Amino acid sequence: MIFLLLSVLFSTGLFVIFKFFGIYKIDVLKAIIVNYIVAFSMGFLLAERQIPIHKIYLEPWFSGALFLGAMFVSVFFVMAMTAQKNGVSVTSIAGKMSVVVPVFFGIILYNESITFLKISGILIALVAVYLSSVKEEKTTKNGTLLFPILLFLGSGIIDTVLKYVQTNYVDDRDVSIFSGSLFGIAAIFGLIILGAKTIKKSEKFGYKNILAGIALGVPNYFSIIFLIKALQIKNFESSTLFTINNVAIVIVSTLVGLLFFKEKFSVKNKVGVVLAILGIILVTIA
Repeated sequence: MIFLLLSVLFSTGLFVIFKFFGIYKIDVLKAIIVNYIVAFSMGFLLAERQIPIHKIYLEPWFSGALFLGAMFVSVFFVMAMTAQKNGVSVTSIAGKMSVVVPVFFGIILYNESITFLKISGILIALVAVYLSSVKEEKTTKNGTLLFPILLFLGSGIIDTVLKYVQTNYVDDRDVSIFSGSLFGIAAIFGLIILGAKTIKKSEKFGYKNILAGIALGVPNYFSIIFLIKALQIKNFESSTLFTINNVAIVIVSTLVGLLFFKEKFSVKNKVGVVLAILGIILVTIA
């Protein structure tokens, strides 16, 4: 349970850092690329078993890391488009509601238990995610459902594939180097996109974007590491873990936003937090 708690705390740290990105006018794409490079470096430096970089492609989990690295960057851009077309609330809800995807596949692929309490807890958790995330936005945005659906599916697929690759191909000693590899692949895709943008419009990278990327890369690396280590715990079903993880991040992030960023906390948000706690209790005891 300690690994799950650490994953939640580091994931919430990402939320806080992204808040400061807006305050200090950080170029998100550039910071994200630096973040991936930092996380990639940490993965190889902290690896329990050293593997030469030029032989990484021989590892059984490499194709999974390649897919996940590409998905990381793709979902990032879908998230940005969803925020622009549909608003921040829709983006937040679509991303967090994606927990149903790994939960569904956890039950189907790994024959995980289905009980009345677990189903009730998951359904309550979904309602809680919506109520906790929804904001009273005054917006004229009337975007299509395409981007929220893509974000929902993309976020869910990342968690599902991460669990599948970890279960079937990643040795306990290779968690760090596997995580570092998928971050490195994401960095390569990000640099390709940045290169294409630079051809159209050349601009300086900026020291503040580098510093922001470093600040983001450290907690990002540990959030993935601790999530994978939590997934490795025996007798801890992924459907339970992903529900608790996502809902706990919603609760902590909401409270951080309220206490430190003076965000508005509506009645819906308060009800959402209460239901989230109830949902976690039901899923845990199921």
